[in-house]
Amino acid sequence: MANIQDVVTALAQHQGVETAIVLGRDGLPIASRANNNGADIDGVAALVPSVVDACRKLGVASNRGDFNASVLDFGTGTAVVSSISNDSLLLVLVQAGTNVGALLHDIGRYRAAIAGLL
Repeated sequence: MANIQDVVTALAQHQGVETAIVLGRDGLPIASRANNNGADIDGVAALVPSVVDACRKLGVASNRGDFNASVLDFGTGTAVVSSISNDSLLLVLVQAGTNVGALLHDIGRYRAAIAGLL
């Protein structure tokens, strides 16, 4: 049976993925995998809950409903942030120029299964 580290490792094997982190809503990492991009796992994870809170507020203010996921585009790459459960989040850092379509599909498809492993 797969565990949460297996899931993080599988996500990190998607083309262009540099880092995958499952974290609690408190910003503490639960499981992570970095592919040598130098990301500070603890530091990055600590920032994610405030990003999600801002996205959640935007959803409420714009009458769009609950936050599910967000794709954030930066100069040297993309960050995909997804709500996994009431208690957990997922952050995936992807290299610039990578098509994140398949990754987004897999995250959406397996969100409930990932939550079940926590």
